[in-house]
Amino acid sequence: MHDDRSLVEGRLKRVLDERIRPAVYPESVPLQVAVWHAPGEPVPVEEGLAAEPEPIEVGARWGAPWGTSWFRVTGTVPEAWAGKTVEALLDLGFDENMPGFQCEGLVYRPDGTPVKGLNPRNQWVRIGAPVEGGEEVRLHIEAASNPVILGYHPFVPTQLGDKETADSAPQYTLARMDLAVLDETVWQLVIDLEVLSELMAELPADSPRRWEILRAVDRALDAVDLQDVNGTATRARSQLTEVLAAPAVPSAHRISAVGHAHIDSAWLWPLRETVRKVARTTSNMTALIEDEPDFVFAMSQAQQWAWVKEHRPEVWARVKKAVAEGRFVPAGGMWVESDTNMPGSEAMARQFVHGKRFFLDEFGIENEEAWLPDTFGFAAGLPQIIKAAGSKWLLTQKISWSRTNKFPHHTFQWEGIDGTRIFTHFPPVDTYNCSMRGSELAHAARNFKDKGNARRSLAPSGWGDGGGGTTREMIAKAARLRDLEGSATVVWETPQKFFEKAEAEYTHPPVWVGELYLELHRATLTSQAKTKQGNRRSEHLLREAELWAATAAVRTGFPYPYEELDRIWKTVLLHQFHDILPGSSIAWVHREARATYDRIAAELEAIIDAAQRALAGEGTTELVFNSAPHACDGVAAGSAGTPETVGETSLTPRPGGGHVLDNGLLRIQIDAAGLVVSAYDIAADRETIAPGKAANLLQLHPDFPNMWDAWDVDAFYRNTVKDLTDADEVTPGEDGASVRIVRSFGDSRVTQVLSLTPGERRLVLETEVDWHETEKFLKLAFPLDVHAERYASETQFGHFHRPTHTNTSWEAAKFEACNHRFVHVAEPGFGVAVVNDSTYGHDVTRTVRTDGDLGTTTTVRVSLLRAPRFPDPETDQGIHRFRHALVPGADIGDAVREGWRINLPPRRLTGADEVATLVTVDQDAVVVTAVKLADDGSGDVVVRFHEAHGGRTRATLTAGFEVADVTVTDLLERPLEQTAAPERDGGRIRVRLRPFELVTLRLRRA
Repeated sequence: MHDDRSLVEGRLKRVLDERIRPAVYPESVPLQVAVWHAPGEPVPVEEGLAAEPEPIEVGARWGAPWGTSWFRVTGTVPEAWAGKTVEALLDLGFDENMPGFQCEGLVYRPDGTPVKGLNPRNQWVRIGAPVEGGEEVRLHIEAASNPVILGYHPFVPTQLGDKETADSAPQYTLARMDLAVLDETVWQLVIDLEVLSELMAELPADSPRRWEILRAVDRALDAVDLQDVNGTATRARSQLTEVLAAPAVPSAHRISAVGHAHIDSAWLWPLRETVRKVARTTSNMTALIEDEPDFVFAMSQAQQWAWVKEHRPEVWARVKKAVAEGRFVPAGGMWVESDTNMPGSEAMARQFVHGKRFFLDEFGIENEEAWLPDTFGFAAGLPQIIKAAGSKWLLTQKISWSRTNKFPHHTFQWEGIDGTRIFTHFPPVDTYNCSMRGSELAHAARNFKDKGNARRSLAPSGWGDGGGGTTREMIAKAARLRDLEGSATVVWETPQKFFEKAEAEYTHPPVWVGELYLELHRATLTSQAKTKQGNRRSEHLLREAELWAATAAVRTGFPYPYEELDRIWKTVLLHQFHDILPGSSIAWVHREARATYDRIAAELEAIIDAAQRALAGEGTTELVFNSAPHACDGVAAGSAGTPETVGETSLTPRPGGGHVLDNGLLRIQIDAAGLVVSAYDIAADRETIAPGKAANLLQLHPDFPNMWDAWDVDAFYRNTVKDLTDADEVTPGEDGASVRIVRSFGDSRVTQVLSLTPGERRLVLETEVDWHETEKFLKLAFPLDVHAERYASETQFGHFHRPTHTNTSWEAAKFEACNHRFVHVAEPGFGVAVVNDSTYGHDVTRTVRTDGDLGTTTTVRVSLLRAPRFPDPETDQGIHRFRHALVPGADIGDAVREGWRINLPPRRLTGADEVATLVTVDQDAVVVTAVKLADDGSGDVVVRFHEAHGGRTRATLTAGFEVADVTVTDLLERPLEQTAAPERDGGRIRVRLRPFELVTLRLRRA
């Protein structure tokens, strides 16, 4: 008897690798293989099946980047195999160390019925169990030769990320293509030994249980005849029966496993390839469900379900059947697993509206959990959106990636800006690709932060992103771990079952208030500027289209474009996926995104124009349509009228060089270098720019993070900075009331126009950058003479405060953060806003002046552009345009208003009639984010609004039409049963709102 642990462990590894695993398939015969290479983009299944292939041998190269090859494999089951289990082993040239991110295949029968996906850890196709012998085998494989972009050489720039720049050299070598006998006893022995050896490795060195397992494994290896593994496997397994039957201790950590395959809707592959990845994975999982009665699989992202329905109806039929059995579970209730930092208020709401509605319409299933394992941090406005959608739980994994601070809980209540709390779980297994390895389960049990109060966690189990999902090996391991001494216990359960049990078990969990900030991937707030601009512009165009189409429908009978708006919303929501909007996908994805946003803009502009023309009628009166939620130039929100003209702006020379802009409210001094050296608030008798500093300062940093180029910016980037103070031109603008500045640096050029709006405290900065830098980070700085220990940045349905200091590592880690339309800094009596039309990333710092003035400077810096080279080596090269505004003397209400205004400038149109507002609000603190017709086609008007200043308020909404009834609804426009209707006097509706409270009203027309 060997009692040396390392000796037994070494013996086990060699015997497994060299004798037992090879004996799983003891007999095999080759299949005949032929291939047809599709000439371009993927072809319909019928065309691929009908194509005439040419012979190909195992060992041949195949697969140009992004190509599709249709393999036909044929053969005959030997008569001698009658009564045995036979499988086809189909290896396209996989690297098993990368279960995803490479070639993949979907197997079809000759009639076009999909069988299952082929993936690195899932290469088998069952032929018969048992076979009769003599069966003819004919299978077709739709194989995708997706290039390896991440894996072998991570973060190395590559042209493979776009079919337009990739070469055509074959990438893969066709490997095994055989019929083989499966020895299920040997296969089970492999699982037995893997489970026990993995468990043994995690137990303490002096644990009796470890030694008990060691001795049993040693006996099992003694029982194996290495020259007759198949004949002695049963005898070997018998030596393990006792140790595998020992039950877990009552206090063991409890793991709810759910089958999972996290599939990025686009990332290192284009959207069209995700459609096929989903088909392969769902084929795999429906087949596995048929074979494994305890298995439960959950899939999120309604968009991916919709793709299966549209593109693979045969797979969809199997999915629907498994859903009806409760085994294939819609999860998350969102259109995609979106970024949550950058999507605007309405867009974040519509993620849940469209996601939940799809699952309700297709299956009658109401999701109560948000499922976002891979999203890069969570905005503080999200909890009340989850609640307003009718959900109550959140699961994520990504916060475990934080690099500075370890999050203190795994199960907790997350409180958002309005006080809403959501029961939240971070799986302590620290992966959303759990494979049931003993190291993963032991880590989950050890890592769980809430021991003593709870003992239950969830483990999403399966390979994602082309890995094929859960495998039969994972299920076999879970069966042994269901109740095994020394291990956490494992049971397959739906997310709903897990959350119900976890919530019942942990009745008073700790509370975390505010955003869930990911201390990593901060650069995703800036990478791929045109994708972010396309998203922001699309969100505001959708607001305008819904507002004016609804107004025109009520006023004139204009046909409300339900189908067009539904389709466009879903397209915008898809592009908010957490690798598209954050700018972390390959060049192909962002090239297509730019084209998609252009197409969307044209469609929405056409809807807006048609609705406004229907409202204005024929005439020559110049009308201004104000789509913003506040009055603008004397035109009420949501109306069209003649604007008021107030004052003018003068432009005069500045002593010592430069120019002075003055509109009677602000006096802006721009020096000879084009820098704003003074922004003087005349009424407040107050300077905005810090002494000795200058705003409109462009700053250039080196930007070469330790890894994850498009994703990350590391704190050390700030160690080196170049102030871009050299100007080629500083001249009056063409209108005579603005200043034009041109700068050159490196291979790039910046052109700016600074203007002061008449009658407004707003300095507008229009910046055009012809950007041709590499691995650089461009910032725009505003050093402000404001003493502020915190600042506000807009998030969904409100704003959120962050500190300007770095007292703790938690604050220091937030050196790059997200805002929507504004950042606001203030001291009692005076504040300043910096607003934008398309940027998200920023930083705010405070410094003590050392020039004799003991005041502090609060510097707001806007992140404009980056130049990472992976995964898109040409990221952001070219021309970009940004609009920002500096608003001195701004309180938080001014910041809210100016943020909306810069994103929704008035539209001018000639017509006959002014247009009255469909719904008015008498409080600026109440911001209407949506006016639309109800999605069900009833003609009801839906109004969504929230308190935006952070205080309690009363307001009166007045409808510009006769109202028969008012109902408070959730985001899906369903009545909230526990909520009383607001007080109403005809079309006047009185509401009381808590800070940042979100309300949706449904107004039935009389």
